Amino acid sequence: MTERRILHAHFHLTPGAPPELYEQLLALAEDITPRVQAIEPDAAHLDITGALRYWQRDPAGLAALLRLRTLALHGIQTTCAVAPNRMLATMAAASTPPGTTTVIEQRDVEQWLRPRPVAALHGVGPATAGKLRAYGLHTIGDLADTPLPTLVRLLGAATGRTLHAHAHGQDPRTVQAQPIAKSLGADRTFDHDILDPATHCQALLSLAEEVAARLRDGQQTAGGLALTVRYADRTHSTRTRTLPEATAHTRPIATTTHDLYAQLGLQRARVRAISLRAHDLRPAHEATQQLTLDPADGRALALEAVTDRARARYGPGTLRPATLTNRPARR
Repeated sequence: MTERRILHAHFHLTPGAPPELYEQLLALAEDITPRVQAIEPDAAHLDITGALRYWQRDPAGLAALLRLRTLALHGIQTTCAVAPNRMLATMAAASTPPGTTTVIEQRDVEQWLRPRPVAALHGVGPATAGKLRAYGLHTIGDLADTPLPTLVRLLGAATGRTLHAHAHGQDPRTVQAQPIAKSLGADRTFDHDILDPATHCQALLSLAEEVAARLRDGQQTAGGLALTVRYADRTHSTRTRTLPEATAHTRPIATTTHDLYAQLGLQRARVRAISLRAHDLRPAHEATQQLTLDPADGRALALEAVTDRARARYGPGTLRPATLTNRPARR
């Protein structure tokens, strides 16, 4: 069986680079292999398993070809890493000097992976890393040597099994050549100009509920949000924010939405419409959720699961927060 080869390319774009440049770089990657998955805003995964024979090059040679083309045609330096799966390729690229290439063979995975700090492992965030270190698990090798039942007790069933597999260099994800939609959104248009901030906040919660539900229904997560407020004089203001971690849960989306609204500093603004857009979408199975000690988070997730089941059976709006019983605007 042919060993899988995944190339992670990080394009070193300058601040303010036009979006078309990233698309042109992806087109260059697709000239090398049709199996290219965009990792916005400045990276991509390439499955070069079949392309090696076509180009009659080894992985380092194919990475050098991509780096040469991006530099010669667009003046963009590219960092590349090749490994047996997406997780290892991404981790290797993060530790590769800019403009160079790292290649990890299957036989070298364990030797390369084990000495690295546990915080460098895919799926381990600051909270999880702190908890693991508190139990004496400082390196990925320490995590790999920990029995699976112990990790399940420490981190929960899903996280424990996932990190146990990652610590052994396993990642079943494939390169998705057809990317999912880049964004989705919802808007609320008022019947007349609204001055009341409480009514604005009611609309914000309604928007966050709808966007989060659509993300979960589509098995997607959002990496960022954009809030647009349109005024009576037809002008508008927009604020965007990148989320700390990609999510489809209502609570963090609603919190961020209200933070974006607060940034506008509206006092007595006559608002005609508000829209919320989720961008940087990715498949839900690629998202990771950091551990939290807040019991309110657990209650919110449990209530969210009940709401999703009710919506699937009886339709939208079956269960909703009490503050939304009087809808302030039409869709």
